[in-house]
Amino acid sequence: MRKKILLVDDEPNIVMTLEYAFKKQDYEVFIARDGSEALEIVNTSVPDVVLLDIMMPNVDGYQTLKHIKSKANLKNTKIVFLTAKNKSSDIEKGLQLGADKYLTKPFSVKKIVSEINDLLK
Repeated sequence: MRKKILLVDDEPNIVMTLEYAFKKQDYEVFIARDGSEALEIVNTSVPDVVLLDIMMPNVDGYQTLKHIKSKANLKNTKIVFLTAKNKSSDIEKGLQLGADKYLTKPFSVKKIVSEINDLLK
């Protein structure tokens, strides 16, 4: 069965680059441009992993994470922050809220793909 990934970022270049990389790895890719779009998607499908930016319009990554964690059907979904917020206080907050990993921008696509593959093993 194909793994499902939800990419949540308001930067089109990042989304397109990652979408291409994960499709090459045979993932089913869903895309949201902000937290509210992400929450609509998780209402209808259950991704294996959500790659989540923090600073986004409407609903930020922290709120999105809290919402996902509150839903019983998403309890096995892995959450990975991918963000420019790289202060240790930001990282701590993300992990305390329940993120499985915290990766910072700028990033290497190869590293992201391998981190996600490791997480889902």
